[in-house]
Amino acid sequence: MTYEMILTETPAPGVGLVRLNRPQALNALNGHITREIFEAMEAFDRDDSVRCMVLTGSDKAFAAGADIKQMEDMSAVDMFAGQDFTDWARLTRVRKPIIAAVSGWALGGGCEMAMMCDMIVASETAKFGQPEITIGIMPGAGGTQRLTRAVGKALAMEITLGNRHLTAQEALQYGLVNRVYPLDAYLNEAIELAKKIGGMPGVASVMIKDAVNKAYEMTLTEGLAFEKRNFYLLFGTEDKAEGMKAFVDKRPAQWKNK
Repeated sequence: MTYEMILTETPAPGVGLVRLNRPQALNALNGHITREIFEAMEAFDRDDSVRCMVLTGSDKAFAAGADIKQMEDMSAVDMFAGQDFTDWARLTRVRKPIIAAVSGWALGGGCEMAMMCDMIVASETAKFGQPEITIGIMPGAGGTQRLTRAVGKALAMEITLGNRHLTAQEALQYGLVNRVYPLDAYLNEAIELAKKIGGMPGVASVMIKDAVNKAYEMTLTEGLAFEKRNFYLLFGTEDKAEGMKAFVDKRPAQWKNK
């Protein structure tokens, strides 16, 4: 497919890369670019040759927030009736793992979109924040919910109420990101991590992602039952048979992703 505001490629076997490409606006998120992001992710999700995805921006900005010019004249009814923010749930329905590779600013909607991914690899220049209060509104795409689950109530309050920005090292310290690398290495490292994950059996990857995400939505008893169901189901896959036989034979497994 041809896109206007994003670039896509497959930089390594099993890896799909989506790059935000709106540099004149620091990759600010409007309805057009978010639709393209979701369409590209969904296309990779359907592509059997892709097992893991990387979402990135530029070295200067992953995404510096939502496009305020688009929202300035919108009323509460306009926002409620529109689909721009409702459609963000599409990213959470992508079944394969997604890694956000973040450098520079990840503010507002940019921070929220990074948190919607399954893992975050950051450059040393990355800064995370939810500055919506400074323009009289609040986060509306998960900033009060996912951020609180990631860093805890007290820090989430300071970030959303006091416009505190987290550096990459602080984000690592508080559990918001997985890894931090120098600017010239973060994207390659994210791709390498995606390549490693993409080399695992695909059905198991999808079921593991699903089960981990359910941990935020279910009680412990419900979550354990869901995990056990997925565990049992994987015993019906060709990859389970191959993986266990390869272990017994002391050889590398040849995954069929079935």
